[in-house]
Amino acid sequence: MKQFKLLYLASEVSPFAVAGGLADVTSALPKALKNLNQEVRLMIPKYKFINERKYVLREVIRLREIPVTVNNETAVASVKSAFLPDSKVQVYFIEVGDYFNRPGIYKDPKTNKPYPDNAIRFAFFCKAAIETLKKLSWQPDIIHCNDWQTAFVPVYLKTIYQGDPFFKGIKTIYTIHNLTTQGDFDVNIAEKIDFDKSQVKEGGLFYKDGKLNLTKAAIYFSDFITTVSETYANEILTDDEVGFGFGPILEEKEDKFEGIMNGIDYGIWSPEKDKYIPFHYSKEDLTNKEENKKALLMRLGMSYEPGVPVMGMISKLTRQKGFDLVLDIMEDLLKENLKLIIHGDGDRDLAEKFLQFASKFPDKLSVSITYDEKMAHLIEAGSDMFLMPSRYEPCGLNQIYSMRYGTIPIVSAVGGLFDSVDDIDEETGEGTGFIIEELTPKALLKAIKRALKYYKNKDKWTELQKRIMEEDFSWDISAKRYVDIYDRLINETEF
Repeated sequence: MKQFKLLYLASEVSPFAVAGGLADVTSALPKALKNLNQEVRLMIPKYKFINERKYVLREVIRLREIPVTVNNETAVASVKSAFLPDSKVQVYFIEVGDYFNRPGIYKDPKTNKPYPDNAIRFAFFCKAAIETLKKLSWQPDIIHCNDWQTAFVPVYLKTIYQGDPFFKGIKTIYTIHNLTTQGDFDVNIAEKIDFDKSQVKEGGLFYKDGKLNLTKAAIYFSDFITTVSETYANEILTDDEVGFGFGPILEEKEDKFEGIMNGIDYGIWSPEKDKYIPFHYSKEDLTNKEENKKALLMRLGMSYEPGVPVMGMISKLTRQKGFDLVLDIMEDLLKENLKLIIHGDGDRDLAEKFLQFASKFPDKLSVSITYDEKMAHLIEAGSDMFLMPSRYEPCGLNQIYSMRYGTIPIVSAVGGLFDSVDDIDEETGEGTGFIIEELTPKALLKAIKRALKYYKNKDKWTELQKRIMEEDFSWDISAKRYVDIYDRLINETEF
């Protein structure tokens, strides 16, 4: 396999800065690429909350006081270096002026609102990343960008830096992780981020639905586009509700758009060695899974009842994730012999309604409107089932985590959920989870009841648990597909 020099650019990377599933992917894929003998380096913003001592960040003398100019405003960037934990992947943390010296990644935790200068913040980050490459005298073959926060790079390379011989021949890949966040801003922001304002009007490269759209800009200026599952890629092209009208735009890229299923890092998500759970277990011996269930319920102040299943949900509370459907069946659901655990922040109105149910049924429903990594792992280990009734799901990771933990997924047939979970055939026992046939309250309740019925047969349930724990969603296969794209891009072969 050929070796390439790869710069992986992201706004969040686990464990340094985490806002969602993006951080898991941007941590795991570079490590998988490194394992394939690729020379890969990461760049992320140096946020205020990143613990420099814990992660052993070191100053790089030649990367201090780098002037970075956007719209005639100059800020000074300084770069520190560390390694991804348990790997040899080098990470550069870029501090630019005071733009990332804030308590949140994208929004103010006090108001829960996005920072009003987000476009300018990440424009500076991307320009600083480009300037850092020059200071390092390191010329990557590929710059792999992730979501709108890094969309500036392909644009800048083919506009501002087009004549710079240092960047000649560098290819860019842009990965769409979720089109619900596109980086859409007021059209007047164009000049402030060094974009051609003539392209922010009807028919312009940066214009969509009345706004400047960074995802659209990245699609046009990148050499290749990927997204995080094959089904989601097809849904974007064929379903405007899922694709937000990007279908025709991506069709123009012809065969330079591809869906590649995300994997997971079994070094972190594995019940045999998970550092966040109190009891380790394996498919050979599931005994301690029940002990984790007891620990989970005790931590949440709920009683443990033998034979009563626990169903977990870890997600942002949004309509996209199907929480409105769960509310619609909540009264019927709480009549069933089960306990439901919901963990995650999101829509305040939805959260309030769930909290009201939890106050009435404290031993059947637990709702925590926050995100805690340790609790997320314990819910995966301590739950019998995991519910994901998403209206669309680009990839989804929790259904994959769940399978490794012997926690049976109940999912809708969309995106990465469809690509990773096969419906249980109750006669043959084949399959890996329970599919919600359509996105209605009735169908959701039916799928849950199917799972509850199956749970009552202890032998069949245990057999199912052991089988799904053997499913392999490691990054190896996906990383090889990315390397193949890198190879084709660099060698300009036919796509």
